[in-house]
Amino acid sequence: MFSQGQIIFAVVFAISFTIIVIIAYKKDAKLHKKYYKGSLWVLLAFISFIAMIAAIKFAFI
Repeated sequence: MFSQGQIIFAVVFAISFTIIVIIAYKKDAKLHKKYYKGSLWVLLAFISFIAMIAAIKFAFI
């Protein structure tokens, strides 16, 4: 289905993309800690709200 060149390109692309994302995350980690301090609580509240809506839906069906 895929040629050998396409498979090699896909593997090299995936590996290089992953490495670039990791490097970029490490560079921005200090800024994320500084500017997004309370974002974990917002995420937990959002997930709890969605879970509550799902529980209410399944309780009344």
